[in-house]
Amino acid sequence: MDTCFIGVDIGGTKTSVSLGTGKGELLSKQVFPTVGEPQQVLQQILSLMRKYQKSADGPVVAGGISCGGPLEVKEGLILSPPHLPLWDRIPICEILSKSTGIPLYLENDANACALAEWFWGNGKGTQNMVFLTFGTGLGAGIILNGKLYQGTNGQAGEIGHIRVADDGPLCYGKRGSAESFCCGAGISLLYKEAYGVDLSAKDICNLAEKGEEKASRVIKMSAQKLGLILSCIIDFLNPERIIIGSIYSRSEKLFKTTVEEILQSETLELNRKVCSLFPSGLGENIGDYAALGVAKVNYENK
Repeated sequence: MDTCFIGVDIGGTKTSVSLGTGKGELLSKQVFPTVGEPQQVLQQILSLMRKYQKSADGPVVAGGISCGGPLEVKEGLILSPPHLPLWDRIPICEILSKSTGIPLYLENDANACALAEWFWGNGKGTQNMVFLTFGTGLGAGIILNGKLYQGTNGQAGEIGHIRVADDGPLCYGKRGSAESFCCGAGISLLYKEAYGVDLSAKDICNLAEKGEEKASRVIKMSAQKLGLILSCIIDFLNPERIIIGSIYSRSEKLFKTTVEEILQSETLELNRKVCSLFPSGLGENIGDYAALGVAKVNYENK
């Protein structure tokens, strides 16, 4: 019987609870809206966890939780993330562990996605890789020398906060941040500031794919800044692979040519030659694999 893990992916609009194996098999998954008080959401999570414990063919040995920060990972605390303002110092690992009898581990979503891609996706087999979220926000998960790099207090990888321009939409607390150009909110705000129209990043990408000039101009601006961000990562960390999720994965052809032009002009040749750029290999299920990856890495390294 395969060892089984439970994954809990908590987002601002929906929460997913999944059952999977250490080999990367996603056995079951249920999704529900993240609405109401934290206690209500936790009860729904617990109900599904108990269900999986009873139905799993193999022993369920640990659970992983993927959630946007800020977090206190070692203490298992959620600290009022912007998308979960009611979740103030919620000891989620302690609560779920006491009720299920299995250890629970918490990790921020970018790090968790990096683990997932490293175990089962396009980062498999690498020793040094970086995963960029490029979704609601821009965060990085970093694998260095075959281990997740978390930093001194778990805050490594906050690349969205780095300033890449003197001005730009207000994202991550400052104008001109990387998130101002390379996340869903940033792309929407770029379009609105230029043309006075509210459109989602998805709609802007769809228009750009049809050749619409205004949308194409905004996406090119985003791609140029993404290229500069990737150039810094390549020269600073010297990774084998950079994997980009969400918007980039769904619309790679809109970004790739411009990004590669920037990389060609901005990076050191020796570093560029050993680094490959990939979209996420886990697609729309990456959040589920991310939570399972948190369980797997902590259980196997305990």
